[in-house]
Amino acid sequence: MWTFTSDVEAYAAVAEPFLLGDPVRNTVPLTVLAGLRAGMPAKDPLFGWWSAGGEVRGAVFRTPPHPVGLFSVPVEAVAPLVDALGGDLPVLVGPLDVVDAAVRLLGEPARVVSERLYRLGTLTVPDVPGQGRACVPGDFPLLVSWYHAFGEETGMPEGDVVERVARRLAGRELFVWEDEGAPVSLAGLSPSCGGVCRIGPVYTPPSRRRRGYGAAVTAYASRTGTDERQAQVVLFTDLDNPTSNAIYQAIGYEPVGDYGHVVYA
Repeated sequence: MWTFTSDVEAYAAVAEPFLLGDPVRNTVPLTVLAGLRAGMPAKDPLFGWWSAGGEVRGAVFRTPPHPVGLFSVPVEAVAPLVDALGGDLPVLVGPLDVVDAAVRLLGEPARVVSERLYRLGTLTVPDVPGQGRACVPGDFPLLVSWYHAFGEETGMPEGDVVERVARRLAGRELFVWEDEGAPVSLAGLSPSCGGVCRIGPVYTPPSRRRRGYGAAVTAYASRTGTDERQAQVVLFTDLDNPTSNAIYQAIGYEPVGDYGHVVYA
């Protein structure tokens, strides 16, 4: 049975203990929950949990304009969820079997992005010219432009980019790689939730690509996660980009599972 609320604290009280049972696979719902509790804006949010046998067995969140998060929804709960939401899932993301079950009910989507979740094993730092550092307020205009460029390139915009960059900058979640004194690549690192940090986004301007900067800034942010935050580090990749998948595996990331990002609207 699905139970829904718009109250993030009511949702947290019920769903967070369940989500913490697998903080690696639930990295996105846990970081979204932490962000909302810290004041991250969300228009008309909706949260839900699936109960069976008197126990919480699944959780879902909808924070428009972001995808409906099906990361911790069991397959048997998909049909009741689609029915409860009246089929209103314009964009959704989750494990492949869960997404496939939703697509069978919702019909052919306009776009599907295949993704893979990786977890860092043993970090191998690439030999790349330059150095990494945490972003500072003076980086703000550049970061906003890079966030916009990343959203346009991937077709997955971040909503209010100015607000998001400002919040992440204040939280020391953004890092750049510098070469010859100039920023050349960006990586984000979420706060630790359940002992897990998540890398993303990773962006290098086209004119700076094929020089190892993306791998270097990812390794730098990853080490910040393991050493300073004492956390496991994970990231998602687009499976249609073999270069990035190869790069992340080369610096120590190991596959965990495959996901689908589905767009109807």
